[in-house]
Amino acid sequence: MFELRSVEIHDEGAHLAVAWADGRQTRFHAIWLRDNAQEPDTRAPGNGQRLITLGDIAPGTRIASASVTNDALEVRFAPEDKPRRFPANWLRSHAYDTVAAPGDLPDGVETWDGALDAGSLCEDFTRVATDAAARRRWLGHVRRAGFAKLTGGPVESGALLDVVSQFGFVRETNYGKWFEVRTEVNPENLAYTGLGLQAHTDNPYRDPVPTLQILYCLENSAEGGESQVVDGFRAAQRLRAEDAEGFALLSGHCARFEYRGTGDVHLTSRKPMIELDPDGRLTGIRFNNRSAAPVTDVPFEKMEQYYFAYRRLGEIIDDPAMAVGFKLAPGESFIVDNTRVLHGRTGYAATGGSRWLQGCYADRDGLYSTLGVLEKGAA
Repeated sequence: MFELRSVEIHDEGAHLAVAWADGRQTRFHAIWLRDNAQEPDTRAPGNGQRLITLGDIAPGTRIASASVTNDALEVRFAPEDKPRRFPANWLRSHAYDTVAAPGDLPDGVETWDGALDAGSLCEDFTRVATDAAARRRWLGHVRRAGFAKLTGGPVESGALLDVVSQFGFVRETNYGKWFEVRTEVNPENLAYTGLGLQAHTDNPYRDPVPTLQILYCLENSAEGGESQVVDGFRAAQRLRAEDAEGFALLSGHCARFEYRGTGDVHLTSRKPMIELDPDGRLTGIRFNNRSAAPVTDVPFEKMEQYYFAYRRLGEIIDDPAMAVGFKLAPGESFIVDNTRVLHGRTGYAATGGSRWLQGCYADRDGLYSTLGVLEKGAA
């Protein structure tokens, strides 16, 4: 809970500044406040959709008066001359008076490295399916850390669809609703071999890229085949700390990715390896050496330096200190935010045991929607 302490009106009512009990100060413009008023004549009760356009707000709207209580800011606007109430928690969560540096993290995100205990991000399949608090914890792990595990699931083909049904819907691709991850003869993808796989994000050649991936274990008696995950945001932070200019090159120029599978599939995309939003915050990582196409969007005089940064990012991702490893047992699964967390595996023997995982994709907006409903219900 956030507590307001005081408010001051500035620039003849064009904006105000509020002081918070924790020492932070934030500013809000009159037009922004009026546009975001919460009363029923501005926002529809129930769904919260806006009922007005900017054209319905008088030009030159100003703040005539403002006062605070512990839990709300009361504002009267001119020429409207009608009071509007902004709850303190709502106002703080929507504050925009901040300046982000390139590579800053989104709100609510925490990075990690190989010291992370994967068990701390683990929940039980049955409890997640039946208990809202367990489901809220599990989905909260994904939002905060970009990764979570489930144990105790049924050992049956297609059970991974039950995982997705806890928060959203499967995103079907050319691989189908789900795909098999086990050794094949003449595979269309290297994931279907016993080779080790460098930590990577999946499907960087798609636009938009699938934002979530689920891998579900049905058999895992082969020697090797340990799953590994790496926090791409932590890797990007390390690169920025070592080489700010290299970070700027990887985030400021597009890489290209391509996939040619069966004869009817040819997918391409053009995106930076490190994606930032307009404010400079990290929003995504695309890293997959197997699907990298020739880079053609970097100026000649910067290409060598770009490749130096590209190599260094790969070295950071490959650093054993960055990876969290675990061997899935039948009925266990994990989910990753595919725009952030890279996954890979150690090699495994194609004889003397078996390894059978099933994978599928889903979209993060459904997960965040479900989590938002659960959090609101628990408030």
